[in-house]
Amino acid sequence: MNLAAIFPFLRWIKLINADTLKADLIAGLTGAVIVLPQGVAFATIAGLPPEYGLYTAMVTPIIAALFGSSFHLVSGPTTAISIVVFSAVSGHAEVGTPEYINIALTLTFLAGVYQLAFGLARLGALVNFVSHTVVIGFTAGAAILIATSQMKHILGIEIPKGESFLHTWMDVFMGLGEIKYALLVIAAATLLTALVVKKLLPGYPNLLFGMIVGSLIAILFQDDSIRLVGEIPRHLPPPSSPEFSFSTIKALAPEAFAVALLGLIEAVSISRAVATKSNQRIDSNQEFIGQGLSNIVGSFFSSYAGSGSFTRSGVNFEAGAKTPMSAIFAAITLALVVMLVAPLAAFLPVAAMGGVILLVAYNLIDFHHIGEIIRSSRSETAILATTFFATLFLELEFAIYIGVLLSLVFFLAKTSTPYIPTLSLDTDPETGKRTFVEISKKPVPQCPQLKVIRIDMSVYFGSINHIQERIRHIADNEQIDHILIIGSGINFIDLAGAEALLVEHRQLEKRGGGIYFVGLKPTVYEYIARIGLVKKMGADQFFDSKSNAISEIYQRLDRKICATCNTQIFEECKQ
Repeated sequence: MNLAAIFPFLRWIKLINADTLKADLIAGLTGAVIVLPQGVAFATIAGLPPEYGLYTAMVTPIIAALFGSSFHLVSGPTTAISIVVFSAVSGHAEVGTPEYINIALTLTFLAGVYQLAFGLARLGALVNFVSHTVVIGFTAGAAILIATSQMKHILGIEIPKGESFLHTWMDVFMGLGEIKYALLVIAAATLLTALVVKKLLPGYPNLLFGMIVGSLIAILFQDDSIRLVGEIPRHLPPPSSPEFSFSTIKALAPEAFAVALLGLIEAVSISRAVATKSNQRIDSNQEFIGQGLSNIVGSFFSSYAGSGSFTRSGVNFEAGAKTPMSAIFAAITLALVVMLVAPLAAFLPVAAMGGVILLVAYNLIDFHHIGEIIRSSRSETAILATTFFATLFLELEFAIYIGVLLSLVFFLAKTSTPYIPTLSLDTDPETGKRTFVEISKKPVPQCPQLKVIRIDMSVYFGSINHIQERIRHIADNEQIDHILIIGSGINFIDLAGAEALLVEHRQLEKRGGGIYFVGLKPTVYEYIARIGLVKKMGADQFFDSKSNAISEIYQRLDRKICATCNTQIFEECKQ
């Protein structure tokens, strides 16, 4: 048995030496400083106590690093996952209650089970069929929802719990006269400090500086309306237990699937993006397993659902990380830091957290790619807009589903109408060689009895209707019964495609013609031979070279038509 298949860390543990440990330790220290304020902010977005974001940043990265495939992916709490967790759990329990926390942990466990099952079933390639535009649209919508959720903390306006996006802004508009300016000043100072530090000192933890300034201003105000986050428990992630009752699992299963799907898309997309810089090969199936195990284990150690973080993964790579040990060092360092600074959270104003979360939300919106999508593709723009508005106005898990479904619909629409150009022979004036060219690019003469076409996509249940219509148009409208298909662009032919081709061949056969193939890939030919298509159509309908195909098919053409034909595009015509 290959132990590395079960314990993938055995592959990279051999790479560890003094130099890699030093590089990974430096990267880990950087990551720990970054995730400290993020963990608190993300837990707040998820509706959980601040310490749960830190617990997630301690447990999840270690398991994901040990069982994933990426050397640089750093897992843990993320903004998008946090808001989906809040949306899912707040419908089942009151925010801040022990029941809410327990349901969040159960949701995390179920999401991990889904992810692990996908990985074990080798379904990693499924992520390839989900447009990244879905994630961009969803995160942009989630960013606006996150900013909206912080208005009550920043402005001090009373907003009832569970209000929708539109109702929240209506409440804000109606309550403008009740704004508590001390809270607004704290939030604005936190936000501006974070922005200035990021601009002037890009290597420093800007969110942490922003929180410190916000806390100092809150002390100066000494206003009773300023709520504080409260002291974070100074201990390591305590054991916890998800609820395994059938009713709870049944109620949470749909939301857990949405969390699992979004988490996998995030993790694989980020790991691949970083891998393009590090020249590492990513195993999507192993990433699925790593993310699944991290969430399953995390649910037993007070951690809520996590995924790959683009910010922390990018910083991890830029900081010089060499192996997944950097993520493990970051988690261990964070645990040590929390033991020292956790009591200081008692002085952190909720309004300052709101300012930090506003900056996090803004950074979520990928303006560059949104602009590119709108300029370059109408179908991708439709996916972007649909996912974005569904995120704002519908249930979050439904927004993910509708975005994924729409991207699959557009994908199937593209593959269901393969490009099928008509070809004919032409002589290259420089070399004198005769080659097939597309008549749409060069209007050369065609044989009146033999139509040569090329199918530039797979022949499967989704595309066969378009292919059949093309064949029937040739037979009925152009009155040509011999059709040669150049199959170099066909990657596979499924059962439905094979049956449909056989039907069309037999129709042409009754009229004295037929369908012929040349240049099929060996794997495609082997498959259609195995399912009986070659036998049913006849092995003499399949050719290895174009010259052999033309020579053989020419013998089957109507000699009376050949006698009066003036095109004579084949060598056989002249003989």
